[in-house]
Amino acid sequence: MARPVQTLPKAHLHLHFTGSMRLPTLLDMADRHSMRLPDSLTASWPPRLKATDERGWFRFQRLYDAARHCVRGEQDMRRIVREAAEDDAAEGSRWLEIQVDPTSYAPHVGGITPALEIVLDEARSASEATGTGVGVIVAASRMRHPLDARTLARLAAKHAGEGPGTVVGFGLSNDERRGNTPDFAPAFAIARKAGLALVPHAGELLGADAVAETLHFLAPDRLGHGVRSIEDPRVLDTVVQDEVTLELCPGSNVALGVYDAAARVPLRQLVDAGARLALGADDPLLFGNRLEAQYESARVDHGLDDGQLADLARGSIRGSRAPVALQKALLSEVDAWVAGSGQAESDQPPEPNRSGTPVVDPRRTP
Repeated sequence: MARPVQTLPKAHLHLHFTGSMRLPTLLDMADRHSMRLPDSLTASWPPRLKATDERGWFRFQRLYDAARHCVRGEQDMRRIVREAAEDDAAEGSRWLEIQVDPTSYAPHVGGITPALEIVLDEARSASEATGTGVGVIVAASRMRHPLDARTLARLAAKHAGEGPGTVVGFGLSNDERRGNTPDFAPAFAIARKAGLALVPHAGELLGADAVAETLHFLAPDRLGHGVRSIEDPRVLDTVVQDEVTLELCPGSNVALGVYDAAARVPLRQLVDAGARLALGADDPLLFGNRLEAQYESARVDHGLDDGQLADLARGSIRGSRAPVALQKALLSEVDAWVAGSGQAESDQPPEPNRSGTPVVDPRRTP
């Protein structure tokens, strides 16, 4: 019998702050703050999306912004971090790198510095409570001026660290068709000097040329998505040879219309090419599936066996900025999972966290 992917030790490297929210949490925040949400977030969840054209991306961004506007202060921000850690713990993720642009929440807490410090403080607390370490990635937006990215890079560098509750990486998100990639190179130079992982988005909405440009100008350690590097053998060869981890998010690829079905995502081709991969959930609030579902899709839609699923987990751990000792421990636990010493039944209740509170099962419906 195939081992449950829920018990496979893994790291989660591609999860956005607002997009990590549980739907019931969003509905509760909207109610408390008297915010009206679009019908597609209340009546027919998950929403039907397609972002391969400008109109589709606008609709996706409108829904994301509607959710973000419901996050109105420190209490809401702490809740998002805590629940993201709980959900990851329930799915076997032992290290989470949650990505946040503090600019979006600064107006409600007094600035970008307190906004980031709230996230970092709760990341420390949530790590202790759940047993899943939470590092933070500060992400600039391609929709804003590159000087804003430099400001965020300096803030990220100030809080750089190597454990839970520290900044471990610097990213670049939003519509990759906007902005000029070379213009963000100075911000990434600041982050690089601080020892942060460089994790820009590239290669989902745009093809291999965008990946090549990002590799050349930003010299990333990982790529958010990068799935379309498969479209050019030379670009893919560079990704493989430079050991750039691709944060592959199949649920996002299908929901946004990049591929028309889960089986069409070139996961197996990337595996066969020797690419280092780390599966991620991206924005489960909008796409309707979390990390566990990405591994289930790899098994069901792509025919990966337990050994290959374990390799995906190893890729996520090695591509992470988890402390070295934790990486070694998790890799040993992955070996044990493959050997058959993982949890025997997938429907057993989650283990209590360190505070004694049961970990919330993220698969429940609102």
